[in-house]
Amino acid sequence: MPELPEVETVKRGLQPSMEGATIRQVEQRRPDLRFPFPENFAGRLIGQRISSLERRAKYLIFHLDNGLGLISHLGMSGSYRIEQEDGSNIPGTFHHERSKLSAHDHVVLHLAGGDGINRRVVYNDPRRFGFMLFAEPDQLNAHPLIKGLGTEPTGNRLDGSLIARLFAGKSAPLKAALLDQKLIAGLGNIYVCEALWRAELSPVRMAGSIAGKDGEATPMSDRLATSVRAVIADAIKAGGSSLKDYAQTNGELGYFQHSFSVYDREGSPCPRNGCGGTISRIVQSGRSTFYCPVCQH
Repeated sequence: MPELPEVETVKRGLQPSMEGATIRQVEQRRPDLRFPFPENFAGRLIGQRISSLERRAKYLIFHLDNGLGLISHLGMSGSYRIEQEDGSNIPGTFHHERSKLSAHDHVVLHLAGGDGINRRVVYNDPRRFGFMLFAEPDQLNAHPLIKGLGTEPTGNRLDGSLIARLFAGKSAPLKAALLDQKLIAGLGNIYVCEALWRAELSPVRMAGSIAGKDGEATPMSDRLATSVRAVIADAIKAGGSSLKDYAQTNGELGYFQHSFSVYDREGSPCPRNGCGGTISRIVQSGRSTFYCPVCQH
């Protein structure tokens, strides 16, 4: 499933073509994806100008001039592509072939661009685990998918002091606390494994153990905050990770997987200079965790 960096990359790929564009026509080619489409889905979109695109956690949000918000989740295999109105692709280098079957093109937005160019934005989803839902005007922050989300891990607000306050007193494993979307929004399995390795912290230690006595920051919480922000920033810069179905909107795939330090590297030598350990894999809450038991404490 695409993680935060992948969704951020998709957002940035869509922005030049979608922001400022008006939705001229909507092709809704099936009644549902993971969930049924909202009632009068196409009718509520046609004629609206897209004022901005936002990412919140792993959700894409299309803000319309009338205040309506369209919340989109990519699910397991969802992707967007941008085409010229005649159906030709916007140029891009395809490193892996992704679905081009029209049977999997479930939504097509015909746009009149603010630059005077007409385009089509196509949502393709072979597994149909993604979805599109509306947030009514002025109700985005109250939407059930959005209202409980925690702090974004991409800004300076996520620092050692905040992590210490969030994790203070928690007996859950550190990895589980990082994956709790009510605490920190958007972190997924891959980048949590990578951030914990960078911070030299074990995924199985109690989350509360990295906070001070009264929830104040510690060197461990400071290292973890720095590592989380850095691994997310590096992944976004690299365009996300090329895992299975994920692709950028122009067809190019991210390359962050080539710089994984621990994820999916079970049995490989730990890449930390002087460590000498071997990457191990354990299962936590049904998910694979990759870490070095020698240098992560």
